[in-house]
Amino acid sequence: MKELQDIIFAYDQAVLQKKRTALVTVVQVEGSSYRRPGARMLVTEDGDITGAISGGCLEGDALRKAQLALRLQQNKLEIYDTTDDEDHKLGVQLGCNGIVYILFEPLDDNDPDNPVHLFKKIVSTRQDAVLVTIFNRQKNAGQTGTCCFMNDTDSWFSCDPDLSSEARNMLHQKRSAVQAYGAQSVLYQFVPPATRLIIVGAGNDAQPLMEMAFLLGWNITVVDGRPAYATPQRFPKAGQVCVAKPAEILSVTDVDERTAVVLMTHNYNYDIAALERFLPTACPYIGVLGPQKKLHKMLEELGEKGVPAGESAISKIYGPVGLDIGAETAEEIALSVMAEIKAVFSDRKGAFLRDRQEGIHDRPSVLQHA
Repeated sequence: MKELQDIIFAYDQAVLQKKRTALVTVVQVEGSSYRRPGARMLVTEDGDITGAISGGCLEGDALRKAQLALRLQQNKLEIYDTTDDEDHKLGVQLGCNGIVYILFEPLDDNDPDNPVHLFKKIVSTRQDAVLVTIFNRQKNAGQTGTCCFMNDTDSWFSCDPDLSSEARNMLHQKRSAVQAYGAQSVLYQFVPPATRLIIVGAGNDAQPLMEMAFLLGWNITVVDGRPAYATPQRFPKAGQVCVAKPAEILSVTDVDERTAVVLMTHNYNYDIAALERFLPTACPYIGVLGPQKKLHKMLEELGEKGVPAGESAISKIYGPVGLDIGAETAEEIALSVMAEIKAVFSDRKGAFLRDRQEGIHDRPSVLQHA
C-alpha cells in the first residue's frame, strides 16, 4: 500500500509540474525475482523514479524503456530473462535466475482509466481490493494495461466486465494470481489496506516505534492520558494523537482486522483497562510491553472481573511484545515489535530465512483458463 501511496503523491506532483509520466509494473515472474508481481514504480520524463521493481538492478534499463514508451505513447511489455547470458551482456545482471515480465504504461491525466486514478479509489477507503492488469506475453502485441479494480462496495471494469467474477473470487480469497487466457494474461493483485498501528502510551520509547511505522507507511494513532506527553509536537508523524482515559479509548480510535495495538504506557492500571477494551475488538494483534508475569496478572484480574478471555482472545495477545532479537534500547525494542507485527499480519513465524524450505515470497498462482 505504501508504494501505491508514494506513486500517487509523485504522480500528482508531476502533473502540477506538467511532467509526463509512465507506470512500470512487474506483471509476472517465472522462477526467482527480488520483487513479486504487482511491484510498481513511476517514472517521469526527466528521469525521476518512485517505487521499485527490483533490488536496483532493473531500474536503470527500465527507466530507459519507460522513457521510450512515453515518446511512443504506447504500452509496452519487456521480458528480462535472467537465465539468459544475453541479459548479463546488457548489464542487467539480476542474479535471481528467473524470468521477469515488465509492463510499461504511459499515463494520461485526462484518461478516466488512468491506473493512478484507480489507485486513488483504492487508498481512499479502508477495504481490501483487487487490481486487474491485462497484458500479452507476446512483446509486440497490444498491451491493455492496468484497467480495473474491485472492492466490497465499488468496482471499475471498463475493459472487460467478464473479468469481474475472477476478481471477486480473488477478493474473497485474499490472494493474487496470474490467469492465462492463451497469449493474453491477467494479473489479479490483492491489495489490503495499510496497517493501522495504535500506540497506547506516549513515552519517549514510543517515538522510535512511530518513526518505524511511518517509514513503512502505516497509519499511526498515539493515545495517552497525559496531556503533556500526547502532543503532535512529540509525535509529528502520527496521523492522530489523542489524550484520553481508558474508558474513552475506543471512541477515539478506529479498530479493524488490519489494526495492531501496542500497550506501552508503563502504567499498569491504564494498560489493563486498555487491554480490557481492545480484547473484544477485531484487531488480531495486541502487544503488551513488560514481563510475562505482568501479563499473567492482567489476565487473572480481568478473569476475576468476568471479562471473557477465551482462546481466540488470548491468541492475539503478544506479551512480552516483540521478537527475540536481544533488543535493549528503545530503538531496538521498536524494531523487534515492528518485525513481530509484520510477521503476524503476514502469517509468518519470524524465523531465519536461511532455514525456510519454501521460497522467500508467496508467489501468485499462474492459472490456465479452460
